[in-house]
Amino acid sequence: METEARAEPGTGTMTAPEAAPFVNMRDPASRLGPDGKPAVSRRAPKWQDVPDEKWNDWRWQLSNRVNDLDEIAEILELTEEEREGLAADDKFRVDITPYFVSLIDPKDPEDPIRRQVIPLGREQSAFVGMMEDSLGEDRHSPVPGLVHRYPDRVLMLITTQCATYCRYCTRSRIVGDATQNFNRKDHEAQLDYIRRTPQIRDVLISGGDGLTLAPKLLESVIRALREIPHVEIIRIGSRVPVFLPQRIDDELCEMLAKYHPIWLNIHVNHANEITPELARACDKLTRAGIPLGNQSVLLAGVNDCVNIQRDLVHGLVEMRVRPYYLYQCDLVEGSGHFRTPVGKGLEIIEGLRGHTSGYAVPTYVIDAPGGGGKIPVMPNYLVSYSDHKIVLRNYEGYITTYEEPLEYKQHDKAHCHACQHPRQEAGQGGIHALLQGERMWIEPAGFEQVHERGNQQAHRLQESSKWVPYGVGAIEGSVAGDGRGLPVLEAGAPSAYGAGEEPRPAEGAPTATANHELL
Repeated sequence: METEARAEPGTGTMTAPEAAPFVNMRDPASRLGPDGKPAVSRRAPKWQDVPDEKWNDWRWQLSNRVNDLDEIAEILELTEEEREGLAADDKFRVDITPYFVSLIDPKDPEDPIRRQVIPLGREQSAFVGMMEDSLGEDRHSPVPGLVHRYPDRVLMLITTQCATYCRYCTRSRIVGDATQNFNRKDHEAQLDYIRRTPQIRDVLISGGDGLTLAPKLLESVIRALREIPHVEIIRIGSRVPVFLPQRIDDELCEMLAKYHPIWLNIHVNHANEITPELARACDKLTRAGIPLGNQSVLLAGVNDCVNIQRDLVHGLVEMRVRPYYLYQCDLVEGSGHFRTPVGKGLEIIEGLRGHTSGYAVPTYVIDAPGGGGKIPVMPNYLVSYSDHKIVLRNYEGYITTYEEPLEYKQHDKAHCHACQHPRQEAGQGGIHALLQGERMWIEPAGFEQVHERGNQQAHRLQESSKWVPYGVGAIEGSVAGDGRGLPVLEAGAPSAYGAGEEPRPAEGAPTATANHELL
């Protein structure tokens, strides 16, 4: 919208109208609330009277995390199994930031955020293949807190503390235990190993969550890494932007920007976790020059649905976050009820590829039990697949097995909002007919005229010879009005030709195999 042209005082000269500032309404980091201020997420009634200055202070959020059964019961209507899980003496640590617990629907026991952070009684149940250190990290650890599994990169665990604790945590054997935390002495031992190992070019900082450290301590670790000549890349794996977006402030971003190249992977499992606060946190990080990726875990009852996953990856790319990995849930204690068959992950990837942009499709991986590293679930690495066990080969030729869950409750499509309201894909009906074997090809439609620079020409696809395939058992006839085309053959229709007798392209004419495609 432009303002009206106006005359300059004393000159009589008209000036050009001023254009109103452009506001990009598509940018999730720029979205406004009903009051015209930056949009904010729901806040639970317990904290309605907390001043915004405190609520937006990451230190206040950490200091006011909820972990007690009675305190959580003030916020959520707990089920008996949740009460059982929260009351268990030997449960994995519970701590949830006020911001994150406020995102949960207090009345919905199947809320996908709720399932990730509120323990259930069934966490205590053992399952086939369960391990304490499912990834074999301890036996790949030359010094405490450093995992050297791959030739050119290491995992540096600089803390065992997180902003909030995921119920399926891979490192639940140490994470959350303040008595096993790493200190400056441990950091120096880790750094010394990296200095003495010149093949290390890539260091991943994790924990726990390194972004929960005191700012000066975090910077001291990153600076020490950047002073090692052979360390090319520093990566950070963090769920802090999701659990505690208030931590991503200008001070942190300016500090990280001093030590480029730095990459950061966040961890979002469901589109409900994508909030205005997370979008603004990601915007700050990307403006500081930090490329962002996302690692999610395939979790039964949370995101084991292609429609849910599609909503997730679309929300991520809107925030300029590249979906990186979709992990199969590890064989770790407490995670049995989260596990899905590997076939569910394959189904999701198949339902994404081709139905969304390629950069929105994550790589589906299994972190090999016993320490074989991340193995993509694809033909070169999938040795065999039975109803109860997967055999995998890693990049070294290491053979490992992954036990399938014995009990898996199939995703309930009838009660899934994402399944009942899927994103419409115009023109895909014919594709589904092909996949189901109902048709052998589809006639293009809507190509009557091409109007370009005043010219009116028939579109080349009006001529059926341009699109009707040869050699697939078709019967001769007329289809597009030119008398030379072949008809669409319905499934089960008889063919006028025997095997190998179908009409072939003329000598020298292109075929599908010329472009390495299969008909």
